[in-house]
Amino acid sequence: MPTLKTAQANRFSRISGIGGYRSELTVTNDDIVGPIDSSDEWIQQRTGIITRHRADKDVQVLDMAEEAANEAIANAGLKPADIDGILIATVTFSIPTPSAASALTARLGTGDVPAWDISAACAGYCYGIAQADALVRSGVMDNVLVIGAEKLSDYIDPTDRSISFLLGDGAGAVVVSASETPGIAKSVWGSKGENWETIRLTNSFLALKEDPSTPFPTLRQEGPSVFRWAVWDMAEVAKQALVEAGIEASDLAAFVPHQANMRIIDELAKQLKLPESVIVGRDIADNGNTSAASIPLATERLLREHPELHGGLALQIGFGAGLVYGAQVVVLP
Repeated sequence: MPTLKTAQANRFSRISGIGGYRSELTVTNDDIVGPIDSSDEWIQQRTGIITRHRADKDVQVLDMAEEAANEAIANAGLKPADIDGILIATVTFSIPTPSAASALTARLGTGDVPAWDISAACAGYCYGIAQADALVRSGVMDNVLVIGAEKLSDYIDPTDRSISFLLGDGAGAVVVSASETPGIAKSVWGSKGENWETIRLTNSFLALKEDPSTPFPTLRQEGPSVFRWAVWDMAEVAKQALVEAGIEASDLAAFVPHQANMRIIDELAKQLKLPESVIVGRDIADNGNTSAASIPLATERLLREHPELHGGLALQIGFGAGLVYGAQVVVLP
């Protein structure tokens, strides 16, 4: 039997460029506390959020993804034609099919490259990095565009006290490219389906079809359960990601967790026993929880504010609805 020809294997991957999009519309706690009978002090104490960015009604997921993608491609020193594949992590694209990623190929001018969406909520970006890493290392692609883009404000009930006040909009993007040295360690990822409904929409879109009087689906979460899972279980996932990378916490330059809640971020840093030298991403204070966009946005901000981090090691971990999670150590571009 003839031997099949396969793609080049046994290579490495790295993040070669990063970009972000933040809406110019800033929403303060005072702007939203009325319908939830709350206060700026209560929100800051429970979440660490001072403001969040939300997109104008005319700005859609694709618009934000395009802005972030163009910046990432340029920062990687590439052109759209150099991109071999596009992955968009999102749960807020307005239609289930066709994908946001396929539409983005035409907007960016990448040509007829493979493109698909990832529905893994707040872990979506880390899922995308895991897939891009495998595609590049196997030789299937040389440059993969990974984007996290969310317009969560479309799915907010302003009277909801469980999650609505946390959420913002935005997009972050990176290019994962072939590398002569390792730039992305083995990913630790998974799902805990028995807790599938802990973060969810209030009802299905099919319910609207059957009964037009059904309220539009909006997001809800079981806060205490999610908090405990995020703090205790995700600390173990983060520790395992360090093991897979073959490093200690003291080797890190940065820690960039999903921007879900400042108390969760602080507790994870404590559980990992991070030394003071490790800079922790805390973009949530100004940008809110942007789901799949939160890690690349927080990373982009850290690199702008701390240029000394370029080339350092960062542990990133995403976790959210599903319940899904993903983590890996990466070399910062």
